[in-house]
Amino acid sequence: MSYLLEGILAVTPQQIVMYLIGTFLIWLAVKKQYEPALLLPMGFGAILVNLPLSGVINQNMAGIGETAGIIQWLFETTIEASEALPILLFIGIGAMIDFGPLLTQPVMFLFGAAAQFGIFFAISLATLLGFDLKDAASIGIIGAADGPTSILVSQILHSRYIGAIAVAAYSYMALVPIIQPAAIKLVTTHKERQIRMTYNPREITKQTKILFPILTTIIVGLIAPASVALVGFLMFGNLLRECGVLDNLAKTAQNELANLITILLGITISFSMRADEFVRVDTLLILAIGLVAFIFDTIGGVLFAKVLNLFLRTKINPMIGAAGISAFPMSSRVVQKLATAESNGNIILMQAVGVNVSGQIASVIAGGLVIKLVGQYL
Repeated sequence: MSYLLEGILAVTPQQIVMYLIGTFLIWLAVKKQYEPALLLPMGFGAILVNLPLSGVINQNMAGIGETAGIIQWLFETTIEASEALPILLFIGIGAMIDFGPLLTQPVMFLFGAAAQFGIFFAISLATLLGFDLKDAASIGIIGAADGPTSILVSQILHSRYIGAIAVAAYSYMALVPIIQPAAIKLVTTHKERQIRMTYNPREITKQTKILFPILTTIIVGLIAPASVALVGFLMFGNLLRECGVLDNLAKTAQNELANLITILLGITISFSMRADEFVRVDTLLILAIGLVAFIFDTIGGVLFAKVLNLFLRTKINPMIGAAGISAFPMSSRVVQKLATAESNGNIILMQAVGVNVSGQIASVIAGGLVIKLVGQYL
């Protein structure tokens, strides 16, 4: 009987908190359908790694010695040692993205760049609150609303808070429909949100679509070498999509590969959600700073659009600036939904999509620049 009760008696209050957090993430995935492919495995994994004497992490067992746990092995092999999972996921993401709206309106890339302001604001805030530079830089990347980039940056910089950062990044991605409308309305007027925009697409040649990922990889690799793995795999996935001769591989990357990596990434990252490392005051601070970064990224893109309107004869709807975060395609859909709510029949989706895909690239570049700058400083 004592053997059967050993696990129950070993449960700590902190582990109970993690069971509740894991259950909450599963609830968000199932009931609210917020990023279910990621939040569900993360939530279930958070429960698994916090079970006393759990076989999914390395344990010292009496009479047996140390046993290897599958989740810990996956974490140490595919994230800690190589960052393989978040990088491989970008092949699938790249294969899903159509850069046509961005290539039709290259100026939209400026909005993606402007929407990264929250990252650097959050880094400064985290530093002022006592986090060391490596942890502060990792926390700031939450504002990019890009889970794989957040994981990669925090892992490369050896942040102590990779679990909290991953949870915050993916949670705020899932909460885009709730957070972004409030942030947009905070800095815009009803009249501004009613502005209509004309979309006049031009034909993008196949040659241009093929050259774009190649040239982007070269240029970004020279400017921010630390981001070349993410950008390179993102653009490789896009090249599979656009080359026209590898349709089966492109579909595999979009579906089977992306789904498999997403499942493994979600449950693997839960290793860093063990109670002794997660249930801390620092974690709450990280969640708060991440929310600030996310909101300021949204506001930064909107304010950039408002500044441009001071000089433009034909005004642009400043809400498209909010789509400059990396949460593709959720953010562009949120912007369009808000535009319709403000003015029936107002269609600004394609402009928002152009900004949204530019935000995907800009967030990866920002991550590489942060790694480079922190590395040079240290």
